[in-house]
Amino acid sequence: MAEVRLSSETRDLTRVERIGAHSHIRGLGLDSALEARAVSEGMVGQTSARKAAGVILQMIKDGKIAGRAVLIAGQPGTGKTAIAMGMAKSLGLETPFAMISGSEIFSLEMSKTEALMQALRKAIGVRIKEETEIIEGEVVEVQIDRPAVAGAASKTGKLTLKTTEMETVYDLGAKMIEALGKEKVQSGDVIAIDKASGKITKLGRSFARSRDYDAMGPQVKFVQCPDGELQKRKEVVHCVTLHEIDVINSRNTGISSAVHW
Repeated sequence: MAEVRLSSETRDLTRVERIGAHSHIRGLGLDSALEARAVSEGMVGQTSARKAAGVILQMIKDGKIAGRAVLIAGQPGTGKTAIAMGMAKSLGLETPFAMISGSEIFSLEMSKTEALMQALRKAIGVRIKEETEIIEGEVVEVQIDRPAVAGAASKTGKLTLKTTEMETVYDLGAKMIEALGKEKVQSGDVIAIDKASGKITKLGRSFARSRDYDAMGPQVKFVQCPDGELQKRKEVVHCVTLHEIDVINSRNTGISSAVHW
């Protein structure tokens, strides 16, 4: 009889990322003349449909199709969703894209009208401009102190940031350590930390690290080390969906402005 062993290690379900069937799509895969490339941006085949979608995409960018809808018809598995997602990706990374199927609507414990309305509000994005306090600088060192034994206190650490005029060491808590790990922040990165939300944004690699062997890929963006103070007020633009605004407004506790380092 086979012996079954259960691992004592528990998994944090909040860290499991869902990978969809179209997660590789990055655009429509068209050239400057709106001709479909054979293999590009995760798209293969359906050259005529992709070219037609590119024409519609150009009309959207020119503001000639505002308030209108596009119907894509075809047999299952022919790339309708992939083309729709490619159009959204081509409009920008912050362009919202909501996907819902008929079976999903019927399986939800809510009315069909409410489910459709929620899906539509997930697909409508708005830009919110606000002035916030951020910490912006080049990462000198990230030091994480892991507990010696399992079940001990949570991890702590220190983050050293610098500008052209100053250098400061910040104490890190578990949430900030997790955020740094999720963004894969390392020494030489130029980052911005939103003090209100704790969100970390990688601005690029410092020009001083341009000769590092591990940072010479074509996707690497090199930026100057920030000058002035580390902490500054800056105008930022957030792109959120109407559904996200509904969720925020429905919370009784509101949004905390404190960041636990």
